Amino acid sequence: MHLSTRPILRRVALTGAALLAATAAVPQASAATGDRIPAGGGLSAVIRYTENGIPHILARDYAQLGFGTGWAQAADQVCVLADGFVTVAGERSRWFGPDAAPDGSLSSATRNLSSDLYFKGVRESGTVEKLLATPAPAGPTKDLKELMRGWAAGYNAWLAQNRTSDPACKGAAWVRPVTTTDVAARGFAVSVLGGQGRGIDGITTAQPPATQPPGAQPPAAPAQARGPASEPDPAKAAEAAREFFDTSRYDMGSNAVAFAGSTTASGSGLLLGNPHYPWQGGRRFWQSQQTIPGRLNVSGGSLLGTAVVNIGFNEKVAWSHTVATGTPVSLHQLVLDPADPTAYLVDGKPERMTRRTVTVPVSGGDPVTRTQWWTRYGPVVSNLGPGLPLPWTAGTAYALNDPNAANLRGSDTALAMGKARSVAGIQDALARTQGLPWVNTVAADSAGGTLFTQSQVLPRITDELAARCSTPLGRATYPASGLAVLDGARGDCALGSDPDAVQPGVFGPAKAPTLRDAPYAENSNDSAWLAHADRPLTGYERVWGNIATPRSLRTRGAVEDVAAMAAKGGLTVADLQKQQFANRVPAGDLAASDAAKACAALPGGTAAGSDGSAVDVSAACPVLAGWDRTADTSSRGALLFDRFWRRLTASTAAKDLWLVPFSAADPVRTPRTLNQAAPGLGRALADTVAELRAAGIALDAPLGEHQFVVRGGQKLPVGGGTEALGVWNKIEAPWDAAAGGYPEVRHGSSHIQAVGWDRGPCPVARTLLTYGQSSDPGSPYSADQTRLFSQERWVTARFCERDILTSPQLKVVWARERR
Repeated sequence: MHLSTRPILRRVALTGAALLAATAAVPQASAATGDRIPAGGGLSAVIRYTENGIPHILARDYAQLGFGTGWAQAADQVCVLADGFVTVAGERSRWFGPDAAPDGSLSSATRNLSSDLYFKGVRESGTVEKLLATPAPAGPTKDLKELMRGWAAGYNAWLAQNRTSDPACKGAAWVRPVTTTDVAARGFAVSVLGGQGRGIDGITTAQPPATQPPGAQPPAAPAQARGPASEPDPAKAAEAAREFFDTSRYDMGSNAVAFAGSTTASGSGLLLGNPHYPWQGGRRFWQSQQTIPGRLNVSGGSLLGTAVVNIGFNEKVAWSHTVATGTPVSLHQLVLDPADPTAYLVDGKPERMTRRTVTVPVSGGDPVTRTQWWTRYGPVVSNLGPGLPLPWTAGTAYALNDPNAANLRGSDTALAMGKARSVAGIQDALARTQGLPWVNTVAADSAGGTLFTQSQVLPRITDELAARCSTPLGRATYPASGLAVLDGARGDCALGSDPDAVQPGVFGPAKAPTLRDAPYAENSNDSAWLAHADRPLTGYERVWGNIATPRSLRTRGAVEDVAAMAAKGGLTVADLQKQQFANRVPAGDLAASDAAKACAALPGGTAAGSDGSAVDVSAACPVLAGWDRTADTSSRGALLFDRFWRRLTASTAAKDLWLVPFSAADPVRTPRTLNQAAPGLGRALADTVAELRAAGIALDAPLGEHQFVVRGGQKLPVGGGTEALGVWNKIEAPWDAAAGGYPEVRHGSSHIQAVGWDRGPCPVARTLLTYGQSSDPGSPYSADQTRLFSQERWVTARFCERDILTSPQLKVVWARERR
């Protein structure tokens, strides 16, 4: 519980040194614990809460720091955390029924049953325990294991000492204590989100055909042509794979930019991090500061259930992540034994698949038992999404290789970055730990350095290997998406190892596309190619991403903005704050004027809608022309253009949309110039006008009247715009005309941080957690920062000790085990 503050503070300030002898080595972390923390009677930590419920956790060692973190996360997010632990235990069907859909935070499974079959199989096979037992650097460090042990103890202690008030799980039997293995299992799920986690439906449904009778003819090798019954159509598969691995379609994305000291007022670097993550469920961020005097002092955002700060800053360096374009998996096309479809050939010798039989308890019914099939390459998979079927025939099956299924190092990477003192230290942390499964890193430091690097764990698919070993399917999918489909029957098609890689079959850090000390380094989920428009990165293998291809509107707008900022110079944290909420709509700058002209040129001011009816669209023309080209809440015309643009781009190919095509020599400015005669333009206008009128929404209505969230009965307007518009401040909300437009944000800007240094002892940092610290609607911290986001206001980060102790809302909690 929260305790009265001032008497405690005096005691804390005076007696902390007796508890933490190392405090003097870190002045910023001095004297902030009390003499009442028990020595010996179990784990404990001091948690100092400042404005917006942000905890500053102070502890003697990693186990105690984990304890304080687990306690504080449980206090804010117990129901969401407990739900995730049900997932990784494989018990969703038991508690919530087999047919309901998980929230998607820990996998892409479409049903609880498929989620359970996979995660129960992971649990019963001892996968996580084996990874925990693997010595570092391939496995987790001792410090990380202590953090996870402490996190579990802190979570359990909070459960034992508090009553849950959140109606989402109040009194629920599925809210239970956890173990270190449970915490690690959650980390494993995050690691494989882009690989096995996206293939769970295909893994749990893959079943062999009836065994062929003895004497049947062996199948042709996968390098030979196949009929349509035994292999997916390569052209269709290439398009399906491109869509499957298209980062713009994910519910996770991000922008991040680092500015060098040559562009700033202070000569120090600047970092603006703007992750785009879900606003509900278990993939939310949570803010904290973690301090072990003399060893660690870091502030930022953690993914729920993790014991470390994933994106953040310390007194010398700041970093953020963006979802990367590297394809984190590969497929191996197997040649099966003609007498047994659960055996496959490698260099002519048969190998039997490993049978993994899993039984899942089901609410209101009998347990369900299914069998999964595993190979030396990974699990057999029946599809990668509905568009890419991978049929298991008498002659062929497909195995999914996901190197992150052997990677439990992600939190070690975060921990090492939290200790770094420069961008060089960030780069060294990435190289030593090699734990990031699906993100890039952008960083800046107080000395003025910048970094962009795509240091992620990827299968070691070189272009040479793909050319030599691809099956016909792989020759189509690899150029389109980076998804290799290799001949699993050939031993010489194994992935091999780089000498600087900590695990076999992956690229070493020397191969990662990297840009150091550029005036700016920016990424908005396109490939590494244009981290700086004048210093394009090239020479990397296709599996990392593409080169010299069209960029998204969000990337184009971001590069235009940050290049102009860097050229202007004299930048401060305030400039980063302005960029976050500029809400410029790049699609509007490119197309709104021409769309207004095309509208005005329609005969009689009418256009035919999709149903063939004539719609008077004349009133839309001046709205489009007069719109300010922003997605501010006050912008009139933003909603009209948004609805029109989504329709037009969904139905019109890029070659028909623009008069000036893409040029790799001018990637930021092309394609451009809207084709006013584009097929579907008039229809998109007509359908948009008809839709808004039917919903009673004025064509020139301010955006904030119809893009909003409701918190505590209060309607909060939300600025920003969708991926299709290219807005930096990305907001994605499902359209519900009957409810007034976009009445709830699904995902978008989440843990935002603008960080710099002014040569003083403390970083200059402004943060914003758009959905607040707590998912409990009764918490004062469930919507306070959402109100700030609606008003485009920020939280001033309290990092140095004097700032924490002078917070007018400071409350101190001694969290401890009771034994």
